[in-house]
Amino acid sequence: MMRRSKRTRSPDGWVEEYSWEERVELLKRPRRYSPSGERERQPGRAHHYKTYERCHISTKRLERREHRPRDASLEHADYKGRMDSVIDNEKERDGYYFSQSSGCNGRSRRSSRVRQHSHHRSSCSDSRGHRRKRSKSIEDDEEGHLVYHNGDVLRARYEIIGTLGEGAFGKVVECLDHSKANSRVALKIIKNIERYREAALSEVDVLQRINSLDDGKRFACVQMLDWFDHHGHICIVFELLGLSTFDFLKENGFLPFTLNQIRHMADQIIRAVCFLHRNKLTHTDLKPENILLVDSHYDLKYNSKMKRDERTLKRVDVKVVDFGNATYDHEHHTSVVSTRHYRAPEVILELGWNQACDVWSLGCILIEFYLGLTLFQTHDSKEHLAMMERVLGPIPSHLLQKTRKRRYVHHDKLDWDEYSSAGRYVRKHCKPLKQYMSSKTPDHELLFDLLQKMMEYDSSKRITLEQAIAHPFFNPLRKGRR
Repeated sequence: MMRRSKRTRSPDGWVEEYSWEERVELLKRPRRYSPSGERERQPGRAHHYKTYERCHISTKRLERREHRPRDASLEHADYKGRMDSVIDNEKERDGYYFSQSSGCNGRSRRSSRVRQHSHHRSSCSDSRGHRRKRSKSIEDDEEGHLVYHNGDVLRARYEIIGTLGEGAFGKVVECLDHSKANSRVALKIIKNIERYREAALSEVDVLQRINSLDDGKRFACVQMLDWFDHHGHICIVFELLGLSTFDFLKENGFLPFTLNQIRHMADQIIRAVCFLHRNKLTHTDLKPENILLVDSHYDLKYNSKMKRDERTLKRVDVKVVDFGNATYDHEHHTSVVSTRHYRAPEVILELGWNQACDVWSLGCILIEFYLGLTLFQTHDSKEHLAMMERVLGPIPSHLLQKTRKRRYVHHDKLDWDEYSSAGRYVRKHCKPLKQYMSSKTPDHELLFDLLQKMMEYDSSKRITLEQAIAHPFFNPLRKGRR
C-alpha cells in the first residue's frame, strides 16, 4: 500500500512558488495546454502514479502550479516561524507555472502526441452529454470521477479491491488482474473530462516509448502494463510498487539512508535517467516523491543512540515514476520546470535548460537521502539562489549577466543582503557543501565529490549522467558485478 507524500510547507495550506510580478509576466505570454495537476489535500492513502495531481484549471488554459504541503522536517530545523512569515507576504511568494507547447508550429506538444490516440477519444466534447449516452450502470460523480465500488470489474479483467489515492486527475485503485493469476496492479482512472483525457494519453505515449525501448526491463523506470478507455475514462495500469523514498524517510522520522543504500539507489536512478537522456527525453520533475521503492518492507531495530526504533530497508531497489511532464529534445522547452526545491539555477535564471537540469535535481535528491532533510528549503527564487551561493559558492558572473531576471542582479552579482532578516535565515540554515559531511572517510569524500560535480552552476560544465555512472563512488558496485 502507498501513502501520500506530504510536504507541508505552511500551516495554512498551499504556498505558491511564483511571485506576483512573475505571474503577471507569464500571463502575458502565449500559453498552451499543460497536463498537470494539483496535489490532493485530504489525508489518507495515496499512490505514486499521480502525474496530474498538481492541476489548476482556468478558462481555456491549464496552468501547472506545484503545491507541496509543509515538510514535517521543518520542525527539525526551526523553520516554522520562517514559513509563517512567507505566507503573510503574498506578493513575495513564488508559484509554480508550467505550460508546454511545440516550438515548431505553435501547436500543443501534448495535442500532437494525443492525435496518435484520437480514435480513442469521445466524439462528444460535452462530458455530460457523453455520460447520458452510456449505460445507467456507468456513472460519474459531479467532479468527473468514475463511481465504482470494491468488487467492480473493469474490462472483464481488473477487479477493484481498494482505493490507493485521489487527485485532481482522477483516482488510483488497487486491482486484481484476473488474466494474470490475480496479480495485484495499480490502476489509474482518469476523470471523464477532455483536458485530463488528453493529458493521460500524452503520458501513455511516453510510457509506451519508454517500455518499448526497455523491453528487457534493464532500467529502473516504472512499467505500464496496459491502458484502455472505460466509458470516457482513460485507465492506465501500472506495476504495484512500494512507498516513495520521501514517504519512507518521513515514516522513519527523517533518519537518512546509509551510504551503501545511497550508492545502490543512486546507481539505479542515474542509469534510469541516463536511459531517458540517451533517448532524447528529459524527465523535468525528479524528486524523492517520484523515486519509488520496489519493496518498502523493513526490519525494525531499536537505536540506542537515538533512543527510538529505526527502520532498515530489506531491499534498496527503486524505480523512477511520473513521466507526464517528460520533454523530448526537439519539443519546446518552457521557461520553468521542476519542483521548486530541485530546480536548477539555469531554470530560475531563465537561461534555457536541457537534460543537465535532471542532473542538478538528482544531486539535490542524493544530498536529501544523505541528510534526511531538503537542502534548499525555500519558496522564493532569490532566496533560493542565495542558498545555493551559501552552499556552493558565488554564482558565476557570466550567468548573472545573461539572465533576464535583472531584479536578482546588481553589478553582476546576486543582489542579496546577507545581513538582512532573510540573509540571516540563509546563513543559519545553510552551510558550505563539505560541512554537511558526517564522516571524512574516502567513501563520503567520493560521494561529495560527485555531488559537487552534479551541482555545478554552469550546465555546460555539469557532469553528464554517462560520466556520473563512471565516477569512483560506484567502484564497489562495479567490483561486485565482476
